[in-house]
Amino acid sequence: MKYIVDSNRMKQIDIYTMDVIGIPSLVLMERAALEVVSVMKQVIKKEDRILAVCGPGNNGADGVAAARILFMQGFEVAILLTFDREKCSREMQTQLEIASKLGIKIDNSINIGEYNIIVDAIFGIGLSKPVTGGFAEIIDEINGGKHIVFSVDIPSGISADNGKVLKTAIKADYTVTFGYMKQGLLMYPGVSYAGKVTVSDIGFPDIALRQVGPAAFYYTEEDLCRLPYRKSDGHKGTFGKVLVIAGSEGMAGAAYLSAKAAYRTGAGMVKILTAAKNRNVIQTLLPEALFAPYDYDEDDKENEIISNGNRRGKSVSISVGNLIKALDWADVAVIGPGLGISDKSRDLLTFVLDVVKNKRKPLVIDADAINILAGMLDRESLSVKDRLEKIESLLPENSVLTPHPIELSRILNVPASEITDNIIDIANQYFYNSKLIYVLKNARTIVTGPSGKYINISGNNGMATAGSGDVLTGIIAALTAQGLDAYEAACLAVYMHGLAGELAAQKSSVYSVMAGDIADVIGEILHDKQNTILETR
Repeated sequence: MKYIVDSNRMKQIDIYTMDVIGIPSLVLMERAALEVVSVMKQVIKKEDRILAVCGPGNNGADGVAAARILFMQGFEVAILLTFDREKCSREMQTQLEIASKLGIKIDNSINIGEYNIIVDAIFGIGLSKPVTGGFAEIIDEINGGKHIVFSVDIPSGISADNGKVLKTAIKADYTVTFGYMKQGLLMYPGVSYAGKVTVSDIGFPDIALRQVGPAAFYYTEEDLCRLPYRKSDGHKGTFGKVLVIAGSEGMAGAAYLSAKAAYRTGAGMVKILTAAKNRNVIQTLLPEALFAPYDYDEDDKENEIISNGNRRGKSVSISVGNLIKALDWADVAVIGPGLGISDKSRDLLTFVLDVVKNKRKPLVIDADAINILAGMLDRESLSVKDRLEKIESLLPENSVLTPHPIELSRILNVPASEITDNIIDIANQYFYNSKLIYVLKNARTIVTGPSGKYINISGNNGMATAGSGDVLTGIIAALTAQGLDAYEAACLAVYMHGLAGELAAQKSSVYSVMAGDIADVIGEILHDKQNTILETR
């Protein structure tokens, strides 16, 4: 697990480190400069001409310090100031005095085109307003040239909080960020401007982060060790039973994908509850899965239900007996993929919610089930806050919902464009510390819940394909069925799903990935990690 901070938390960590712990600002600055130089020296050559483009604050001072270290190691270096020299921070003034005494060229009007290596130290993580005037002209000139660009802490012009471009921003080849990953370096479009990111330790003590608290976290491959431990003497019942309630008549694909992904992720048993006419397709594609119909069976009076209190015919009747038996059997239930929006699917969802809430059964809600929930909210005139509270009242705590932007727009009753453009702000405003777990699917999927906020870094655009979300739902359910708490299961599932998407693309291309490909390679991404998983438990 790696921590992520926003600009405010990083500022608080900085202050705590200097004012409470007592580590001087110049000590942190020197270490930051050494880290920048270390990354640069993996790329640059002695014949390169290096220009540090520096702003008036401490980010600029980091750039001057890095330029000075490079100069002392024999590199050709100059410093371009983007401000009047009298108007700068105290630390910047100190760094400039040192650089001047060493004879480094420092000026306000150096020709950027004469240099092939740029150190971008114009703005740091505190920038919150649009870049204009001379600053914008310099950034545009750098972007228009043929330079290798190293950004200090964050590309100048990118918001450290949400990754937005503040009118214009440096397009870096490399970014060296200090202490902790910044949110803006992970979120789009900021991630596209950052190039290769290195997170460098410059001496912030762990206690500073504990005092402030991280904004979020992300997983790396080391976190695959969080997978549930499989006992050597286990059996199919030991490894969890997943119920997939999915697929309207003639729409068996989503149910198949969710169920297959659950098996590939280690679930011992999977039962598919779907329309009776899907039996042949399901049992042909996935013979390992148990099958039960949710349709009303006229010959089985035990299963009879009168929908919504009124006899409305077989088309809207569901089998209460099969549902109850299946829900009693399962360790976790999925509902929604390919279910359609009809009277029957509404009855299914309403009944399942009543049962699982009483039984406190883990539940994963996806696709059409989310749309049906949103439709229930539309019956009343509710604020966004009231809509979310209403959903909480309908679901057991720690239920997992997996909306993509359009589905989330229906839940919140806000435009989908507002969600895609402001996903991190939406997550903070509406879902942080919710009693429910929301997997907010986007180019950067965010998982929110009682335990915090996870930002996923795996995956690619090849995964934007029909059925991909059904696979994710199956992974979440399987991890939950095997014993992970629902929040950790959701976070780890999103990460694994992304890794599987990356591997599927490697085998063909991002143009060619299909949801079935993602499900097929889940086992491969776990293959090299299985011994590590066993050894750590």
